[in-house]
Amino acid sequence: MRTLYLVAFLLLGACAYAQSGSAKQVGWTTAVRKLSANVYEVRMTATINGDYHMYAQVAGVEGPVPTLFSFNPNPLLTLNGKVKESGKLIQKFEEAWEGKVNYFEKKVDFIQQVTVKGKAKTALAGKVEFMVCNDEQCLPPSEYSFRVALGG
Repeated sequence: MRTLYLVAFLLLGACAYAQSGSAKQVGWTTAVRKLSANVYEVRMTATINGDYHMYAQVAGVEGPVPTLFSFNPNPLLTLNGKVKESGKLIQKFEEAWEGKVNYFEKKVDFIQQVTVKGKAKTALAGKVEFMVCNDEQCLPPSEYSFRVALGG
């Protein structure tokens, strides 16, 4: 229960910084690499500004918002496994969350492999929810929507 109050306090306090929320501290780019006839690697790169860090898909403790990908349904695509992380994973005890957390600083790549059915021209679309913190504050969670052309 104490963690819930702490999260509410941090998020409410961070609302005053809404103009500089998580989305203002992380830039996103996407790239596609063809691996074989119908298989593609979609790379979503997060560049994290300043002294902020962004939590991994498995944050490690309850409290911080983990990075979460959701993909729009597409009958022309098959997701091959889960989104993989590529970057320097930092594991550190944070008093605010009363436990060891997993996060990235500066840059992290999230990689999703997909298979396109037949010779269809389609797109992988979805969104990623994420949150950044530094030693002084956590900013409100943000979402980034993406759409990446594939196939054809």
